[in-house]
Order: sequence, then C-alpha cells, then structure tokens
Amino acid sequence: MAKIPVALQMYTVREEQAKDFVGTLRKVREIGYEAVEFAGTGGLSAEDLRAVLDDLGLKAMGTHVGLDALTDKLDETIEYNLAIANPFLVCPGIPEQMRNSAEAWRKTAAILDAAGAKAREQGLLVGYHNHDKEFQKHDGQHGLDILLKNSSPGNVSLELDVFWARYAGVDPAAYMKTQPGRIALLHIKDMGQDQKTFMEVGEGIIDFQAIFAQVERAGVQGYIVEQDTCARPCLESVRISLENLKKWGIA
Repeated sequence: MAKIPVALQMYTVREEQAKDFVGTLRKVREIGYEAVEFAGTGGLSAEDLRAVLDDLGLKAMGTHVGLDALTDKLDETIEYNLAIANPFLVCPGIPEQMRNSAEAWRKTAAILDAAGAKAREQGLLVGYHNHDKEFQKHDGQHGLDILLKNSSPGNVSLELDVFWARYAGVDPAAYMKTQPGRIALLHIKDMGQDQKTFMEVGEGIIDFQAIFAQVERAGVQGYIVEQDTCARPCLESVRISLENLKKWGIA
C-alpha cells in the first residue's frame, strides 16, 4: 500500500496563525509537515494562497468550511479550492436541529449528498468531521451511521476524529471496520489517562497501531494531526506528534 500523507490541521496553531498566517505556514513546513488542512485561509485570495503553498512546498489536504459554503456558496467554494488544488471540503459540524433525530440526520445526509454530487463533478470530495455528538443513537443507530447510510460513498466521506470517537465510548479501530471505503481522512490526536485531555499523538492512551491496521479497508487517503488544545506551546506539540509518527514509520 502506498504511504499515506500526513497533514496538520491548522486549527491546532490558530493563535499563531491569527498573528501571522503565512509565517505560521512556513513554521509548519519547517517542522516537517508536507501538507495542511485549513480552518480559515487568512483572507488570502486563491491565487495568493496557491502561490504561498507552492513557494513553501506545501499541499492542501482539506479545508473545514461552514455548511453555507456547501449550499449557498458552493460554486464559489469549489472554484476557490480547485485553484489551491485542495481535494477535500469538510463540514466540521452542524447545528443541533440537524442532528437531534433520525429524520434530521436523513435530511442532513440529503443536503451533504447534493453538495457532494456537485463537488464530485469537479473532482472534489465532501466530507463530514465528527465530534462526540454524532455517536448519539437515534432509532438504534449512531447519527453518523444514518448520515453515511443515506448518502452516496462517492459524494460524502467521513473525516473520522479518533479522539472524539473514543470520548464518545466508541473504539475508533472497531468503528473503522464497519465503514469500509467511507473514511477518506483520519483526524489523529491522542487522549490522556483521564480520557478527556488532548495529547500529542503517541503520548496518550489511544491504540494507534490498531487504527493504522484498518486504514486500507477504510479507504483513508490522508492522516491529519490535530490537537484542540495544547499544554505545551502549540508548535512544540505538533512537532512531537510528527516525530512520533516518524518513529512508527507513518510519516
């Protein structure tokens, strides 16, 4: 199997990014990351951002976009992301009323599936990023399962956040087995012994080897390091995560 690329979710370094967007991208590249997933693009035009990425030798491996970017502004979103050569458009969450029942999830699936069908025509893939709420059950099924069952694999994929799955009481490796070919991106972060603290990859209790054993079956195309909060300086934390992935032969 070809080696899966590793990116950094820029939300992890959001405080640095807010002060110097391009400078933070440069530091991320210097640490050794070859790709990034955006959570905001620093107000740069697509042309300017593409130039920055090309200059730094960075690739885009996704961007988190609001639901309106996948509905009312879909054409604009597609155009921008084609210009920066970003293949994944990821919805990072939805309002409670779109996920508080089985019927709500089916309606949400239809919305994302329609966006995904249009994005697919341009070679882009729409994804959905989970937290813990998506594992609440409705009519005996996880909300996330309802979403995936009611959308086309070619239109909607999952960006599985392994921390939030574990936080919800779901074994991420076991869950990956249930979704063959549906998990394009994997958000990897670790968990402290208290089962609620965010940790650098390889510094906590999550069994990443079991997770890595499932990536081919799940269809994973990219690992994305993310840490919602860092006890250390954020750039030090993302360095530690990458170093541990390199020790394991993943990065």
